[in-house]
Amino acid sequence: MSQEIVTRRVTAPEIRIRKGGEPIVALTSYHANTARIVDQHADILLVGDSLAMVLYAMESTLGVSLDLMIAHGRAVVRGSKRAMVVVDMPFGSYEESPEIAFRNAARVMQETGCGAVKLEGGVRMADTIRFLIERGIPVMAHIGLTPQSVNTLGGFKTQGRDTALWPLIKADAKGVSDAGAFSVVLEGIVEPLAAEISREIAIPTIGIGGSVECDGQILVLEDMLGYNPKPPKFVKVYGAVGTAIDEAVKAYADDVRSRKFPGDENVYLPK
Repeated sequence: MSQEIVTRRVTAPEIRIRKGGEPIVALTSYHANTARIVDQHADILLVGDSLAMVLYAMESTLGVSLDLMIAHGRAVVRGSKRAMVVVDMPFGSYEESPEIAFRNAARVMQETGCGAVKLEGGVRMADTIRFLIERGIPVMAHIGLTPQSVNTLGGFKTQGRDTALWPLIKADAKGVSDAGAFSVVLEGIVEPLAAEISREIAIPTIGIGGSVECDGQILVLEDMLGYNPKPPKFVKVYGAVGTAIDEAVKAYADDVRSRKFPGDENVYLPK
């Protein structure tokens, strides 16, 4: 009798010990179809609140609800087997107090089956990160350009261009590391600062617009696949899926209008 091979998921402790080792591969995923594909290659699947803009055409991530993140998180978990699934905590779901953060994060973990949550903020969120971890919830931190703070940052601006601010950003990185986060996303941080942080803190850094010296990298899947006609500078486009979809849909539309589709091979015929 053949035995089914059980695939074990990557865990937060396994990511943490990758510090300084083999680079960590992370990508966003918002639904089961992409999760099935990306799962074969990535260590981490991030169900990012960036789905607000990528899937729902919102102007920022601020309009995402906890229910929406849970729905997409559940789909990604169901569509994957090996990668660690991390779900973003949406704006307003964790900032008020550690207790409220725990209640909402516990709900995310219970209802999606994900392996960790991610929340934005450095020193100011250290107590909350520690509170969650002490209660069994692994946390990925996120500092630098934090999209949920877009209104206070004055837009999606690169962080660290003014070297006078470097100590504050470094303090954020050390703060989340000391609080127990198993990794930290460094977004939109100037390259030399991202490199320094990666060398100085004890947990893996995951860069997005950071440095090749980060312990791993993450991109929005749709950006690297070529859906976005004007991707950010930090994106390397690895495919032309947007063009391929356009060409496929055009070919389908042409066949329908010229009555080439459906052909005999696409319809049911009597015996």
